[in-house]
Formats: sequence, C-alpha cells, structure tokens
Amino acid sequence: MQWGTALEQRIDQVADRMLQDAAAQGVRAALIEFVVFVLKQAWACAFGASLLVVIIAARLFYPDDAALARNDFLTVAAVLIQVAMLVFGLETVRELRVIVLFHLTGTIMELFKTDVGSWAYAAEGMLRIGGVPLFSGFMYAAIGSYMVRVYRLFDLRFSRYPRRWLTAIVAVAIYANFFTHHFWWDARWVLFAAVVVLWGRTVMYARIRVKVLRLPVLAVFGGVAFFIWLAENIGTWAGAWAYPDQVDGWQLVSISKLGSWFLLMIISVVLVTWVYPPRGPGAVASARVRPDDSVEAPPAEQERPR
Repeated sequence: MQWGTALEQRIDQVADRMLQDAAAQGVRAALIEFVVFVLKQAWACAFGASLLVVIIAARLFYPDDAALARNDFLTVAAVLIQVAMLVFGLETVRELRVIVLFHLTGTIMELFKTDVGSWAYAAEGMLRIGGVPLFSGFMYAAIGSYMVRVYRLFDLRFSRYPRRWLTAIVAVAIYANFFTHHFWWDARWVLFAAVVVLWGRTVMYARIRVKVLRLPVLAVFGGVAFFIWLAENIGTWAGAWAYPDQVDGWQLVSISKLGSWFLLMIISVVLVTWVYPPRGPGAVASARVRPDDSVEAPPAEQERPR
C-alpha cells in the first residue's frame, strides 16, 4: 500500500537521503529524527493551523463595515481551505469521510450548547443555523483532520487496545453526557474512570523515521487536549466565540475545559478507529526503508489489539 500523499513521500525521501550518511545513534541522526517529528506534527495540523490563522487575521484586519459579515467570511475561508486540501492532494478522500463525521457531530453539539447558553457567537451573517455560524463545524473538522493525519503520518500502532465495541459504548456515553448533564446528573467522573479502565494499559507506537516512540495512550490524549485548549484560548481571544465569563472582557478559558477536551479526544479516537482499525505493533507495517535498505519492523512482543 502506498503511504501518504506525494508531498509526504518526498519529505520521507529527503529524510532518508540525509540519514544515509548519519550514524544510527549519532547526534545528526537524532536531530534529523526530531526535525521530521516536528515537520510531521506541523503537517498534521495544517488544516487547523490555517483556520486559526484566518480567525486571527479576521480579528486584526477584517473591516467592521465589510459587505460580507465576518462569520460568513470565516465560513467561506474554511470551505476554501478544505477544498484546497483535497485539490492539492494534501488530504485524501478517505480522510475526508472521517472529517465529515467530526463536522456533523460537532455542529449538532454546537446547536445544543449555544441554545442552553454554554457559549455564544456574534449575531451576524447569513451562513448559520440558528445561532451557530457554519464555520464552527470546521473547528471540529480540524480536530478530525489532525487525528487522521497523525494516524497515517506516524504509522500508529497499539498494544492492548480495548475492544472497539466497548470503546464505542463509552464514546456514545461521553457524547450523550455533553447534552444530558445540563438537566440531569453529570456523569463525567464515571466516564473518566471508564476511560482509564479501558485505555489505561494501552501503549501507542509512533514511527518517526527509524525511531519508534512508545507512549502511554492516555498521556497522548491529555497532551492533545492541552494543545486544543491553547487553540481555544486563541479562538476566543480572536472573538470567534465567547464563554459567558468572557462577555465583559476576554480571560483565559477555564482550566476545567481540559477535562471536556480530554473526553472529546475519546470520541475523536473512536471515530477514527472505526474507519482506520487499530493495528497491533506486530502487524506488517507499510514499507519504510532504513538508510541501510533494510525494512524496520515494529516491536513484535506485544499482543495484537482485539
């Protein structure tokens, strides 16, 4: 199976050529691995970073008296970014299917949350459903874009991954709790416990080029949730939306939102794994040629996911 888009394959080929003259454990090899790691992470964030740049630019430069409302401009810009990702081969059609799922589930949540006053958008523009501008769904799509691209770019593998039907039940319960906690008991602590029970022993293997990182998956979820929280602070500062305590002046988004983003990560992972089933570390990897022309296999001592 061909791995990645044409540009991603070129990045890998350049890294391979640079590694040919580097000792396997040398400083230069480590530096090249680090640079490739950063480039792949940045590449995975391409959609979200582009959308965030547009949101900031609209805050700083978009004229208040423009014929096109700022929210409508953001929606048009988000659509153009998504189209460009496909036209220029930066995203695959298969990935787009996952991203559309994120868009739909996110928009449904937005409609409910704005209705109950959890947060609000500026009342402007025509490209909206109720009080929700259509660009809001693209912010969830940005998370989906990152997830599916990371999965592919780092050839992610897992040991002791829980059964997918169990993860689906927990994901549905998390999604439902985002709605029901407004008028019923908030079950988030029970859901946190369920997440720890299911994924507490799961290890993720992420291939950079030659090196394979071995990471506890819950720590990865927490790290991604933190960076989403940082992006959320930038988005609210830029006026894309506002929480009730930000109406009279911007302030940091409550740190408690980290828990919400962590739980959202679980929904995200489950959506991705139903399109890209989790693979065990002993599974046959897509061919990645090392500098010595031998194919490095992932660790084989762990059990396959069930």
